[in-house]
Amino acid sequence: MDLPQNNGALHGKLQMFANRLQKVYKHKSKLAKRQGISCYRVYDHDMPEFPFCVEFYDDKVYLAEYLRRHGMTDEEHELWLDECIELISRLLDVPVNKIFVRQRKRMSHRSENQYEKLEEQKEFFTVEESGLKFLVNLTDYLDTGLFLDHRITRQMVRQQSQGKRILNLFCYTGSFSVYAAAGGAVSVTSVDLSKTYLSWAEDNFVINHFKNKNTFNFVHADVKQYLKTLAPNSFDIVVIDPPTFSNSKRMKDFLDIQRDHAELLNDVLSAITTGGVIYFSTNYTKFQLDAGAINTAVIKDITAVTTPFDFEGKLKRWCYRLVKS
Repeated sequence: MDLPQNNGALHGKLQMFANRLQKVYKHKSKLAKRQGISCYRVYDHDMPEFPFCVEFYDDKVYLAEYLRRHGMTDEEHELWLDECIELISRLLDVPVNKIFVRQRKRMSHRSENQYEKLEEQKEFFTVEESGLKFLVNLTDYLDTGLFLDHRITRQMVRQQSQGKRILNLFCYTGSFSVYAAAGGAVSVTSVDLSKTYLSWAEDNFVINHFKNKNTFNFVHADVKQYLKTLAPNSFDIVVIDPPTFSNSKRMKDFLDIQRDHAELLNDVLSAITTGGVIYFSTNYTKFQLDAGAINTAVIKDITAVTTPFDFEGKLKRWCYRLVKS
């Protein structure tokens, strides 16, 4: 795509960005269409001068700009960002009014303040993934409500949930829980410290017509303390995707996933049946699993096999499958 010659600001590096975006969009949109996926990542900071994350949510685009020292005045930055949005609109064939822009700090992991509320617009949209519906919000929060990088992991849980008791810890908006319910789980328990996200998770269940309160439970609790209350053999499959660090005032103790992961996983192992499965994920890029301190020998790194096509070479998280032996 050639940019208009009469605007010098659109040339040089912006032309390179246009070429890059056009190339990756052409490739990823074909793969998404082939797999029947309408929510996927197109671009993620491929060029340092254009520190964007660009994601499709059906017919809408989520555009996050990672804040950095750009050397521009506020006015220059605003003009530059407007040019970028116009360019993205043309290349992706999405109207500007369907592009939702967020500015955020660059984070290599999910932490509790990444889920904080930014402003109150309450613009929720329903999107589909694997035949299931999810509410996303592209305006009010730093994250959208659906982590696209766990698309494959969610499907794994769904395929193994038939007749099983599922526990989803740090459940966020409950996407893993919805997949488990769709997979025929006999019970699904979702635990989070945030009432906002538990309510969002409940709404995700309602729009998928999973309404049995005896089967689907939502627990407002500090996960570290909650695990200490569980009896042995309480669950068959557990999903645990904690923040890297949290020091919420509502917690008895702060959470540091590098420090605490072995204790957390051992508490989960105590609560599941023999042969029970744990899916453990962390976005801490420097994470090192302390396998020797974990009370099972069956631990498999499944990061590679759970990496979707739109995150290849870009994924900044680890994922493990543990089995209670």
